[in-house]
Amino acid sequence: MKDPTLSPAARVWVLIAVFLGLLFDGFELGLMPVASLSVSKSLLGDDFTPQAGGDWFARFTAALMLGAALGGIFLGALGDRIGRSRAMSVSVLFYSFFASAGALARNQEEMLASRFLVGLGVGGMWPNGMALVSECWRGASKPLVSGVMMAGLNAGILLLSQMARVWPVTSDSWRWIFLLAGFPAALGLSCWFLLPESPEWLRSGNRHGSPRTSRPLADLFSSTMLRRTLAGIILSAIPMVGAWAASKWMIPWADEMARSTNPGYKAAVQGWWSGGAIAGSILGAQLAGWLGKKSSYLLISLGAWIATLAMFQITAPLEPLFIPIVLIQGFFSTLFFGWLALFLPDLFPTAIRSAGSGMSYNTGRFATAFGVLGAGALFNWLGGSYPRVGSVMAFIYAMGVAAIWLAPSNNLDEKETNG
Repeated sequence: MKDPTLSPAARVWVLIAVFLGLLFDGFELGLMPVASLSVSKSLLGDDFTPQAGGDWFARFTAALMLGAALGGIFLGALGDRIGRSRAMSVSVLFYSFFASAGALARNQEEMLASRFLVGLGVGGMWPNGMALVSECWRGASKPLVSGVMMAGLNAGILLLSQMARVWPVTSDSWRWIFLLAGFPAALGLSCWFLLPESPEWLRSGNRHGSPRTSRPLADLFSSTMLRRTLAGIILSAIPMVGAWAASKWMIPWADEMARSTNPGYKAAVQGWWSGGAIAGSILGAQLAGWLGKKSSYLLISLGAWIATLAMFQITAPLEPLFIPIVLIQGFFSTLFFGWLALFLPDLFPTAIRSAGSGMSYNTGRFATAFGVLGAGALFNWLGGSYPRVGSVMAFIYAMGVAAIWLAPSNNLDEKETNG
């Protein structure tokens, strides 16, 4: 049943605004895999080496993930206090402003700080946006709506890759793409003034939208919620660490192999990957509905593990088989995120839904930050070999086969409906 307090037009505006917020979120996520080596080559000058480029790629990624972890937790909690739409607006403004500030970076340390601050907004967008859509579209098909929203992230990565193919990001020309990344600030301002609030959030204890006095972060670790919170964190961490500490090495690898002959190749690789990722994002939630959450997560884990090993072990950039396997790997590795979009909001009650989703999804990014730094150290230890580091880190996906059994057998909505 549709929520009677929101008009159909308002509900559509919510859907469009959140989709765009996630699309630009994906644009920010895809930025450094494409630009990292060019930025490092420009800012390091004569000190640049391929191994240093890989090391800084890991640092930039870790900074973004650390910021996203903190942003998801604290801006997610902010969404439970001041409302989903306003906290989402703050998130979009954060990632837009600090992404554009990266265009002014004079050295690697300033870019590192910029990526951390971008991460704060990137982390806050997901829990607030998904909670808002989940609560405003209760009568819609949850797998379909969740899948479409998560496809927005990868549509943003696809948009970035296509732009970078037309206008290659090189060591002589990279600042423009950071300036462009500030454009979503217009969306953030629009959401603050025009986006309706979740009626369910207003009814849950604050009809007038004034700041709440509850302590959602403390509630998440109460005796009744602890198992759910830990399950959400672990099941979110596995695909997050896998995506950034294993999968994403394919892009600097492609850049290193093709930079001198085909500077647009790295963007093409990311574009094909994001094509598979869009399909995976949509179908991940559908797969959970068809097969059940536990069986689907187990199969996704196996598929992502095999596809990632294949990408790094049986082919290489510029070889004919590389792009098809990249497409397949993008599909399997992002099935997780459509699954999470369906699973996480229903894991927590309304009063702490943004905080719970943010804690789960973004604490995984703490693990990712350290995992990427560890992968960077491993990259150096393995002599700067992209296929070796990618293959070793791919085993993270195998952990999902065991971790899924930590998931509760039902969600809170089911318990409330059944009495």
